Amino acid sequence: MASSRSRRPYLIRAIYQWALDNGYTPYLLVAADQPGVQVPRAFVREGRIALDIGPLAVRDLNLDTDPIFFSARFGGVAHDVLVPSGAVLALYARENGEGIVFGEPEAAPAALPGPPPDKPEPPKPGRPKLRVVKG
Repeated sequence: MASSRSRRPYLIRAIYQWALDNGYTPYLLVAADQPGVQVPRAFVREGRIALDIGPLAVRDLNLDTDPIFFSARFGGVAHDVLVPSGAVLALYARENGEGIVFGEPEAAPAALPGPPPDKPEPPKPGRPKLRVVKG
């Protein structure tokens, strides 16, 4: 029997929509130390980061794909954020704390073996992308 897809991305979209429909501010609690998570490390506390994903706080939010993607400003500096749904620990409304708690991170599905890509994709036209580079 084939394994089914994770329910986590579907639940994230549903709770996000519920929060907006009720006038709440949706927040993601993310395990920042999980593979594939790209967040500004200066804002990570004890391996976790809470992210306001309300429409006024983010740009280009995409909850329809995995990983979740958006751009946001942290300390006045724009950052692109990538969060695999398995790294989401909770999604809740800031105003009352209601939402869903997933608890532990969910392991990413194993990638199929294959040859590495020949070269990276060329940048797409549009807004420049910023990346945090540790020196």
